Amino acid sequence: MTTVLFYEKPGCGTNARQKRLLEQAGHRVEAHSLLTEPWTAARLRSFFGATPVVSWFNPAAPRIKAGAVLPETLDADAALALMLDDPLLIRRPLVEADGVRCAGFDRAPVTDLLEAERALAEGCSRPIAGPCPEPE
Repeated sequence: MTTVLFYEKPGCGTNARQKRLLEQAGHRVEAHSLLTEPWTAARLRSFFGATPVVSWFNPAAPRIKAGAVLPETLDADAALALMLDDPLLIRRPLVEADGVRCAGFDRAPVTDLLEAERALAEGCSRPIAGPCPEPE
């Protein structure tokens, strides 16, 4: 079991489903509000790794949807300044597990945490070898 720090937008249905998946895979999830966490530029930056700046943003954020923020025009420093001012701009969830951090649910460490569960779900549950019987 791994303890997963999970920075979410409270009340977000997608984040709730993501937390349940991690818990169902046997992990302990510590949920924190992305909106009230006392972020610094350096700490926030550590969740983005080598990904392009545009991928750091939540494309569904109101200011992005309205065209007030254009992520493709920003460098890292400008992006971080905007995110510190308006955390809704941050792609979520931010996740930390075993010292590895990411933004989004489709990157390591999340994919690694769910890999074992996915392998079990995809494998055959029959205890004997051989093909499954034909359905009637």
